[in-house]
Amino acid sequence: MAEITSAGVKALREKTGAGMMECKKALTEAAGNEEQAVEILRKRGMASAGKKSGRIAAEGAVGSYIHMGGKVGVLVEVNCETDFVARTDEFQQLVKDIAMHIAAADPRVVTREEITADILDKEREIAREQAKNDPKNANKPDQVIDKIVEGRLGKFYEEAVLLDQPFVKDPAKSINELLTEKVAATGERITVRRFSRYKMGEGIQKREDDFGGEVAALAGGN
Repeated sequence: MAEITSAGVKALREKTGAGMMECKKALTEAAGNEEQAVEILRKRGMASAGKKSGRIAAEGAVGSYIHMGGKVGVLVEVNCETDFVARTDEFQQLVKDIAMHIAAADPRVVTREEITADILDKEREIAREQAKNDPKNANKPDQVIDKIVEGRLGKFYEEAVLLDQPFVKDPAKSINELLTEKVAATGERITVRRFSRYKMGEGIQKREDDFGGEVAALAGGN
């Protein structure tokens, strides 16, 4: 079976506009043959969805989700091309689902491109040190370590990037795959523009009682 490389997946993505996971699955199914992978994506409606990537999506909706009795809240903006689609029950449900997902999965950013170079370099350095310190990787050549590092970076993306995260209501698909399905169904470009997630008390230093200090103060007052 032909090896499915990250370069091959990237090339297919650029050619079709489909998501990374969809491209990888299509290449795997096509045994690495790009032309067959394109055909597979077209049959699934993925490649045609990619052709809409250059169109402007300025309509849509801002959705919200409150969880855990008001302890976690999310605002998210999801865009489409027309107000007609934005007002449909299907689109409104999509916005609600994405807001709920963000509340549960706590992504850092929407896309990989929003991960800054310094953060990515730090994660790569940590992944490399972890790989080298793992006894199972002793005496393994650098190219093998490199593959392990890239694999761990992929896991980092799944944890930090909204579009890469497995959808909480259906972990078999990513958020990007969910959006691609909706693009195919509506015929319009659909994107997540931005979100804010709030957690009660986050960033506030909670008061810690100094019991020993209180006892000392009381003793001194006597």
